[in-house]
Amino acid sequence: MLFVDVTFGVNEGDKIGIVAKNGTGKTSLLRIIAGVDAPDSGTVTPRAGLRIAILEQVPQFEPEETVIEACLKGDNETARTVRDYELAMQRGDYETTSALSAKMDALGSWDYEDRARQMLTQCSITDFEAKVKTLSGGQRKRIALCRILIEQPDMLILDEPTNHLDIATIEWLEAYLSRSRMTLLMVTHDRYFLDRVCNKIIEIDNQQIYTYEGNYDYYLRRRRERIEAMTAELAKIKNTLRKEQEWMRRQPQARAGKAKYRIDAFYDLKERSRINLKENNVNLNVKAGYIGSKIFEADNVSKRYGEKVILDNFSYIFGRGEKVGIVGENGVGKSTFIKMLQGIVAPDSGQFDVGETVRFGYYSQDGLPLPAHKKVIDAITELAEEVVINDGVRFTPMQFLQHFLFTPADQQKIISTLSGGELARLQLAQVLMRSPNFLILDEPTNDLDIVTLGILEDYLRDFKGCLIIISHDRFFLDSTVDHLFVFQGDGVIKDFPGSYSEYREFLSQQSKLQREQAAKSADEKTGTGGKARTPSSRRLSFKERKELEQLTDEIEKLSSEKADIELIFRGEKSGDIDQASRRYDEIKSILDEKELRWLELSEIEA
Repeated sequence: MLFVDVTFGVNEGDKIGIVAKNGTGKTSLLRIIAGVDAPDSGTVTPRAGLRIAILEQVPQFEPEETVIEACLKGDNETARTVRDYELAMQRGDYETTSALSAKMDALGSWDYEDRARQMLTQCSITDFEAKVKTLSGGQRKRIALCRILIEQPDMLILDEPTNHLDIATIEWLEAYLSRSRMTLLMVTHDRYFLDRVCNKIIEIDNQQIYTYEGNYDYYLRRRRERIEAMTAELAKIKNTLRKEQEWMRRQPQARAGKAKYRIDAFYDLKERSRINLKENNVNLNVKAGYIGSKIFEADNVSKRYGEKVILDNFSYIFGRGEKVGIVGENGVGKSTFIKMLQGIVAPDSGQFDVGETVRFGYYSQDGLPLPAHKKVIDAITELAEEVVINDGVRFTPMQFLQHFLFTPADQQKIISTLSGGELARLQLAQVLMRSPNFLILDEPTNDLDIVTLGILEDYLRDFKGCLIIISHDRFFLDSTVDHLFVFQGDGVIKDFPGSYSEYREFLSQQSKLQREQAAKSADEKTGTGGKARTPSSRRLSFKERKELEQLTDEIEKLSSEKADIELIFRGEKSGDIDQASRRYDEIKSILDEKELRWLELSEIEA
């Protein structure tokens, strides 16, 4: 059973994130709402004429299609009309062409292909004639994303939209969805994405749903309060149940004539006491093996594929205990770099000199090197009859797998039938069962739920060995690494001493400095020593000046109200948190609009 008697509504303009552990029905719920799957009972009632588009976790395409053909192959009236029009033109059927032309006018479809090309370009896809079969998983995901965004549906359903996307595309999508007025329902493990896009969180827990009005950070606070309240309530129920149990155990004649409601109440208490609030989480109690002082040295390593340069005379001495994150656009060679480090791929020149005590543990985004037709327990037992970790602690494979939430029944599953989250946990178990001292994780966040990610982050922070992570999950990088290798393309790697958020702040400051220098150069050329005015420059009108004054007052009041609400969130001031959260989102939206207008008027006034 995934969920029972679930009831909730989605309002126009809602941006809802669904969170839950792997296997609790997030994807199933999305597919039921989208009309792809049917529920066992109950109904989903969409508004009349509601246009819904869904982005599946693994989009399907025809291998021989070109990029632009795949993007225009949407299942909506506009896309169908465009395709029918083009087919009629090819047949020379001018009567049909004329009728479809009128329909194209009514739907505003004439620029549909131009919009598709523009959207693809924004997602860094510029070869519109490339065959889909030649593309990476990340590129296919971007095409699928563009295909549904140009449909401009009333409601957008996204299942793990950030999987396989590089960080630049994720940040573009984040900004696009934040500005969009589309109603949004999505599942994602990216906590920054949830926090910045969503205004409502729905949690699936114990086959029920809980709704929180606010972003992900607000949800975490309220969920903790809910669990604490439910724990206290459960303790009361169990205490009362113990007393009633004594009464029920008396001889039937001793309670003859007693009120039937008390007997009914006993069975009700017994049912309510069965709620299990215990969190079953992955147990990563695995220490790193000993590692010597020499880790690896890269000596003038170069690698290229044809004209594409991956590394160009790269040299680096990796120290004990280093934790490095690798970031860069899709296709710049991040995965190739770590495969060269392990000797899986040979460099064209130069070498990696790896220390004798280094024992790699490699989590690959390419999946498990395990037989898909075998049972989970059989495949792991073939790797090791006994798992020895933490200086001699011994487990059977069955015991070790239970640390990764594989019950004895789950261990009998065929590997090919496992969900993405189960496969990710199995691969994690396979990597850690050898007690590695140098972990290399290539996109480990793609299929793990948020709870497991949090446990993995805690484990990696305390991990005494070395660590290299390739990830697009900004929160995960911020939580685990000390510095970054930024792959900038053409073999250039920048070593940045800080977290990903600090790197973004650095880029923002650099961009600001460049704009200031450009403005200064322009001033020097005009000889004005200040802002150069063009012949079209003008002063504010009386009406605009009054508007600017009014905006200044309004922004000040809204900022003050926003600060008061933040005091409520921090518990420094009393107030209704639900109401405050809704008002907080309103204020942020209003402030953005008013500050933008204030800047426009200030530019004229300057």
